[in-house]
Amino acid sequence: MPLPIDDIPPDLTPHSDRLGDRFIGACAEATIEPPAVVSSTAQAAFAASPFIAETAIADPRWFIAELLVPDVPQRTPSYYSTHLAEGLAAAPSDAAALSFMRQLRNRELARIAWRDIVTGVDVMTIAAELTAFADACIETGLAWAAQRLAARYGRPADCDGSPRTMIVIGMGKLGAHELNFSSDIDLIFAFRSAGNTTGGRRAISHQEYFDKLGQRFIALLDERTADGFVFRVDMRLRPFGDSGPLSASFDALEHYYQLHGRDWERYAWIKARIITGAAHDEKALGAIVIPFVYRRYLDYGALAALREMKALISAEAAHHDLKDDVKLGAGGIREIEFIGQTFQLIRGGRDPQLRHRSILVVLEVCAKLKVFDTDDGQALAAAYRFLRKTEHRLQQVADRQTHQLPSSELEQMRLAFGLGYASYATFMTELARHREVVCGCFDKLLTPPEPAAVRPPRDLSSAAALWREQADVTNRLAALGFDDPSAARAVIEQLKRPRFLGALSHEGRERLNRLMPHLITATAKRTRSAATLARLGGLIRAVARRSVYLSLLAENPSALQRLIDLYHASPWIARAITQQPVLLDELLDPRVLFTPSGREQLITHLNQLLGAHDPNDAERLMDTLRDFKNQQVLRVAASDIMHHFPVAEVSDQLSDIAGALLHHALHAAARILRDKHGEPRRSNAADSPRIGFAIIAYGKLGGFELGYSSDLDLVFIHDSDGDPQMTDGAWPIDNNVYFTRLTKRVIHFLTTRTAAGRAYEIDTRLRPSGQSGLLVSTITAFAEYQKSSALTWEHQALIRARAIAGTPETMAAFERLRRETLMRPRDAAQLRREIVAMRERLRAEHDRSDSTTFDLKYGVGGITDIEFMVQYGVLRWAPEHHDLLAFTDNLRLLDGFTRLGLMATAVGTVLHNAYFTYRAEVHRCALQETATLVEDTQFRHHRKVVENAWREMFGPQ
Repeated sequence: MPLPIDDIPPDLTPHSDRLGDRFIGACAEATIEPPAVVSSTAQAAFAASPFIAETAIADPRWFIAELLVPDVPQRTPSYYSTHLAEGLAAAPSDAAALSFMRQLRNRELARIAWRDIVTGVDVMTIAAELTAFADACIETGLAWAAQRLAARYGRPADCDGSPRTMIVIGMGKLGAHELNFSSDIDLIFAFRSAGNTTGGRRAISHQEYFDKLGQRFIALLDERTADGFVFRVDMRLRPFGDSGPLSASFDALEHYYQLHGRDWERYAWIKARIITGAAHDEKALGAIVIPFVYRRYLDYGALAALREMKALISAEAAHHDLKDDVKLGAGGIREIEFIGQTFQLIRGGRDPQLRHRSILVVLEVCAKLKVFDTDDGQALAAAYRFLRKTEHRLQQVADRQTHQLPSSELEQMRLAFGLGYASYATFMTELARHREVVCGCFDKLLTPPEPAAVRPPRDLSSAAALWREQADVTNRLAALGFDDPSAARAVIEQLKRPRFLGALSHEGRERLNRLMPHLITATAKRTRSAATLARLGGLIRAVARRSVYLSLLAENPSALQRLIDLYHASPWIARAITQQPVLLDELLDPRVLFTPSGREQLITHLNQLLGAHDPNDAERLMDTLRDFKNQQVLRVAASDIMHHFPVAEVSDQLSDIAGALLHHALHAAARILRDKHGEPRRSNAADSPRIGFAIIAYGKLGGFELGYSSDLDLVFIHDSDGDPQMTDGAWPIDNNVYFTRLTKRVIHFLTTRTAAGRAYEIDTRLRPSGQSGLLVSTITAFAEYQKSSALTWEHQALIRARAIAGTPETMAAFERLRRETLMRPRDAAQLRREIVAMRERLRAEHDRSDSTTFDLKYGVGGITDIEFMVQYGVLRWAPEHHDLLAFTDNLRLLDGFTRLGLMATAVGTVLHNAYFTYRAEVHRCALQETATLVEDTQFRHHRKVVENAWREMFGPQ
C-alpha cells in the first residue's frame, strides 16, 4: 500500500515534528538554506522511519540533493562498485576507509528505505538493491584488504604463476539476492588449491594467507566504530563452524561434504552463490556442491532429517513465545522458505527447474510441477511478499535487526502507517490471514506416514512376524492368501540372505524391515500374488543399497499401492522400473503419473531439463534423454493399463515422446557441429538462406502408431544441392560431410547404450536404395529416386511418412514431394498384383500362425492385411482425392475412404474396429511381454470380416 503522506496519525505527529525541527537545525548548522517547513513527504518518511530522519540530520546536504528530488533512482551494481573503489582508494588510512564505508552504508540504506517507504518500490526489488550494495562492498572490500597484505605477504598464485583470489560464497538471503534491510551476511571463504604466496617480504601458505585476508576483510565490514558498521558477518556456516579454519580449499570442501556434510548444510547450500571468483571457479565449486545438495533421484532419504528440522521449527515457535515474530513465528517467513526448500532438496536432483535461489521462483515451479496446488503457491508468494515488507518496516524504524512486532501502541501505529494501513488492527487482520495460509501449508508438509489401511492389522502383524522369524513361513504365507506359498517363500528367503543383508547399511536394513510387512500384506491376496511378489523382490534387490527408494515406498503407502498395482498388471512395467529404479519417482503423484503430456509440453519440459546442464556434456545429454523417455513412457503405460486409455491415444503419446527426443537430439547435434564447422551455405551467395535438414519418420512412428518397444524407421534429407558447397565456420567442411556427421550424431545420441539404457533402436533401411544408399540424401536426389527408381512397396511406405523434426522449410518441401509422388496416377490392375505379391511374400517369411494360434500381425485377416488394403486405397484413389494425403495413420485413412464414398461405410467401420482391436491387443502383449500370437479361437469375427474385405478388393487369398 502507498504511504498516506497527508494522513500522519496524530500520535506520531509530535515525534515527526521534532525530527523535522532537528533536520532544519542541522541545515542551519551546515550553512545550508533551510526549508521554511519540512515537506509533507519527508515528514511522513520521518514518521515511518526515524532512521531516515537521523541520517538526514547527520548529512542534510546529501539528504536534500539525493532524496528530496522527484525521482530517487535505483543504483546499479557498477555504480556501487565504482563509488566504493574510488572512495577506498582515496582513503588516507585504514580508519578513514572504515569511516567512508560506514557513512556510505548509512546513506545508501536510508536512500533504499526512502525508495521502499515513499516510492513504494516492490519489496523484492528493494531486496535485490540491498544485495547489490552488499556484493559491491564484498568485492571492493576484499580487493582493499588484499592490497593491505600484498607488501608483506605478496599474492597467492597457482603453480603456473596465475594469480588466485579468495572466493567469497554468499549464503542465505545474500546468496539468493533477497537480503533484508538490516541483515547479517552469511559467508564462506574458499580458495582453489594449496600453495604459497609470492612477491612479498615473507611467503606464507595459501591457507594462512586467506585466513589473514578473511580476518582483515571481516574487520572492514563488521567492526563497530563511531560511524557504526557496514554488515555483520556470520561465518558459522563454514565447514566445522566456529571450530574450523576461516577459509577452505576446494579439496577440503569436497572432503568435508563427502564425509561430514549434514542435511541442514545441504539446506543451507541451496541459496549459495559465488560473489567473487571467475566462471571456472563457479564451475569447479558446482562440481563439488551440486552432487552434495541435489541427489540424482528423488531424495526421500532426507525426509527424516527434514521432519526433524520441521519439528524444531514448530517447537521453537511454540516454546519461545514467537507469536509476534514475523520471521520465526508460526506462519512466518522461515516456514515459507522451508516449504520451498524441502521440495528443492527432495526433487531438485531430478527437476533442475527447482535449483533456483529465489523462493518466489521456487514456489512458482513447485506449483507448475504440481507438488502443491497453484492456489497454495500463489497464496504463499503473496504471504512472503507481505511478510518481507513488514520485516523491512520493522527494521527501517531504527536500523535494527528485528522481526518482532512492536508491543507499544506508538510503535504499532508507526508500523501500520509505514505499511499504508489506517490502523494496527487492520494490519493485524491482514497479517493473520497470510499466517493462516502459511500455517496450513506448513502443517500439510511432510505429514507422518499414512496409516496402512490396505489389510486388517492382524494381517500386517502376521506379515511382520513371518518377515522377522524363520519358522512356519510357508503356512503363514498361505494364510495371508498367496496363491503359491512356496514360491513366495523363496522370494523372501532371497531377501533375507546374510550376504544380501550384509551389503546394506544399518539404515537400509531398518528401512527394509519397515517396508516388507506392508509390501507382503498388500501383495498377498491378489491374483498371481507369488509372481507379483517375485517381480517386487527383484526391485528390492536392485534398489536396496540406495535405500532412499525403500524410504520412498515405506513413507508413501499410496505410492506402494501404485507400485504393486503396476507390478501385478504388467511384467514389462515391472522390468522397466527394476532396470531403471529412478522411475520410482513417478509413482509419488498420481496426477502426474496418470497425466501424460502433449508434444509441445514434452518439448518444453525436455528443453528445461537440458537447459540446466552443460550443453557440451554429451553423456549427460544422453542420460537426460533416456531418463525423460523412460519416465514419459511409464506414464503412458500406467495410464494404459490402469485407466484403459484408447489405443490411438497410447500410440499418439508414444509417438509424441519419440518426436520430442528427435527434436532435441537434432538440436544438440546441430549445435555441436555448428560451433566447430559453422552453418552449411550455398556457394553462390554469402547471404543466402540457410540450408535445411529434416528427419522423416516412416512406419509406426510416421503413422502415429508407435508401440512400447518399437524401433524408429527414419530417413534423413537436406536441401543442399549443386556444386560443392561448404560450411562457413572456422573449420569448414563440405555440406554433404556436415549432414552425414549430423545424422550420425543424432543416431548416436539415441542408440548408444548408457547407464540409463538405450533410447531407441533406429532403422534407416527405408532410405533410397536401402542399405547400399547414402545415409542422408539431398531432397533433389530423394525426389528423383521416388520418381524413377522407387518400387511400389517404397511408395506404400511413403504413405506413412511424415517430417518430424528439422528446418520448417525442408520439412514442408518433403511434404510437397510426398504429395506429388503419391498423387501420380497408377494402373489399378498392376497395383493390385504388386501389392498381393508383396503380401504373399511377407506371409511366407513371417506368418507364425498354425492350427492352434493366430499371428496378429501377419496371419490371414490380421494387421498387415488391413494395412495393405489402406495402402492400396491411397495409391489407387489419391490422384483424384488429394484429401487422403493429409493423413499418415491407418484409422483416419479408413475413415477418409468411407467419408469420400470410396469404401462402403459398413466395410470401413468393421476394418476400423478390427484394426483398433488388434492394435490394442498388440499393446497388451507388449506390456505382458508375450508374443503377438493368440489362440486361434480369438478374434475370429474380426478375422472373417477382414478376409471378406480383402477378397472384395483383391480376390481370394
